[in-house]
Amino acid sequence: MSRILVLGAGLVARPLVQYLLDQPDFQVTVASRTVEKARALIGDRPNGHALAFDIEREPERLDDLVAQADLAVSMLPYIHHLQVAHACLRHRRHLVTTSYVKDEMRALDGAARQAGVLFLNEIGLDPGIDHMSAMRIIDRVHADGGQVVSFRSYCGGLPAPEANTNPFGYKFSWSPRGVLLAGRNDARYLEDRQVVEVPNRRLFATRHTVPVEGVGDLEAYPNRDSLPYVHLYGIPEARTMYRGTLRYPGWCETWQKFVELGLLDLTEREDLTGMTYRQLLAHLIGRPETSDLRRDLAVHLDLPEDSPILDRFEWLGLLSDYPLPPERTFLDVLAVRMQEKLQYAPGERDMVVLLHDFVAEYSDRRERIRSWLVDFGIPHGDTAMARTVGLPAAIAIRLILQGGIRLTGVHIPVLPEIYGPVLAELEERGIRVQETTGD
Repeated sequence: MSRILVLGAGLVARPLVQYLLDQPDFQVTVASRTVEKARALIGDRPNGHALAFDIEREPERLDDLVAQADLAVSMLPYIHHLQVAHACLRHRRHLVTTSYVKDEMRALDGAARQAGVLFLNEIGLDPGIDHMSAMRIIDRVHADGGQVVSFRSYCGGLPAPEANTNPFGYKFSWSPRGVLLAGRNDARYLEDRQVVEVPNRRLFATRHTVPVEGVGDLEAYPNRDSLPYVHLYGIPEARTMYRGTLRYPGWCETWQKFVELGLLDLTEREDLTGMTYRQLLAHLIGRPETSDLRRDLAVHLDLPEDSPILDRFEWLGLLSDYPLPPERTFLDVLAVRMQEKLQYAPGERDMVVLLHDFVAEYSDRRERIRSWLVDFGIPHGDTAMARTVGLPAAIAIRLILQGGIRLTGVHIPVLPEIYGPVLAELEERGIRVQETTGD
């Protein structure tokens, strides 16, 4: 039996755990701060075990848990991945995460190779399926003698059209705090050989419209730093490299005003106790709480008073006398409120949209290649986000433990020995990336 330790039992863990439990030669332990969540994932499966574990309160237990496994899966917040990685190095255990590789993780490449273990990261949706589906096309273009001169990639997790029932056009299918933290990022991309720097204060203002087959027009804004992917994807010939996040129209203009108000600030504060949302917004714009807050917000944010942005503020309850939660930062206060309001109702479906747009040049022609994935959640079952994050990781885990992937060191899934079999099995499970080629 291969022994697998899954750390975390959050929103996207179920498809991963169920896939692993379906393998007759796998023993799966799910360790979660809330043991009831782990038990719900395991159910009555005889090859599964649930236990309580809080990495922040009892970090000394981590080594023992890792030592008892052949492979650890960290579904914890990314700040804990390095801690898990060091435990895996000490005990010569493989590690899989779905998170972006930080410099500290990348620095462990030599140690992982020396220990003979694989640390496979970014094996989810975005990052994950985006890398794999892009590299399948890039490798094919290069094999045919072509060059990828332009690459644009977009991804988003959204409500399915029939579940798009609130003014934000969004509901949470993964960590609400993670969504808000991503809104604090700066961004950078390459446009016709020019590097474009986007500071956080302009992130949501730097948007454009993207048509998606079967979905319609969505809006995109830049996702982190796109420039390293010129090297990671092996396309030094690229004159344009852009990675973006997709949302329904209206999201970006509203979040731009959140940023301008300072609502994504992470400074710990002692003065929020006893305040209401109305008092908080009045404080942020320097007006008394007894003022006409909507009018004063319109003036402060340079908006007409009947702006749909202010309608979204009001719908969310930011102009109300509802008391603030006990959180101590503006970002966490906003995250709690959004989590309360932007929830899926029972039976509603989410939707994952992934789109790549390539321009390839050959000696005798120029091609535009588009690939896309649109996947929907299962009513009263797994979300599309959980399936497209959890299943790629689970498939890779099986391949590692059964000898289908024999790499060592720190990797992301850009090599054919990873993306080939993972994409093939995803297609068997109905998660299929489609392609069109034209002039």
